Amino acid sequence: MTEARRLDAAVTALREGGVIAYPTEAVWGLGCDPDSDVALTRLLRLKRRDPSKGMILVAASIDQFAPWLEGLPLEQHAPLVASWPGPTTWLVPDNGRSRPLVRGAHDRVALRVSDHPLVVALCQAFGGPLVSTSANLADEPPAMTAEAVREVFGDELDHVLEGRLGGLERPSTIRDLATGRVLRS
Repeated sequence: MTEARRLDAAVTALREGGVIAYPTEAVWGLGCDPDSDVALTRLLRLKRRDPSKGMILVAASIDQFAPWLEGLPLEQHAPLVASWPGPTTWLVPDNGRSRPLVRGAHDRVALRVSDHPLVVALCQAFGGPLVSTSANLADEPPAMTAEAVREVFGDELDHVLEGRLGGLERPSTIRDLATGRVLRS
């Protein structure tokens, strides 16, 4: 199957409210449409994840985050532009754009622009950001292969987008945009 067909199948699953798995920079991830409460609820249930934790959104470019960054003072854009694309997730004040299940119990939303070619292609084909959370059950190690994803989730996923990890040793750094504090390194 060509990459275009694989992407089309993944995008179709996403648009139908599905949950998919795909390789990211360091681990396999689970993703869904961040505007579908049905998909968000299903993803949280599959992972057995506490909804109060919130989830990261990943995009192909900073432009895809324009609705989430609306109202953010221009001087606060500089750290985002300087670190993206790349393995930095920023906690940005929520301007009301994020669904409660994406934000969790927080007043900020976690955003990252990926430099992984397959993630970029997926977000471009989808036409916007996706939820990106590690492919694992809560408190378990993340899956490192498509086979491991299938072992954990069986046929509960709507699509597994085959590909290679990006070569990083660990998931993205998480930083608070307001304070610059590192929450995960």
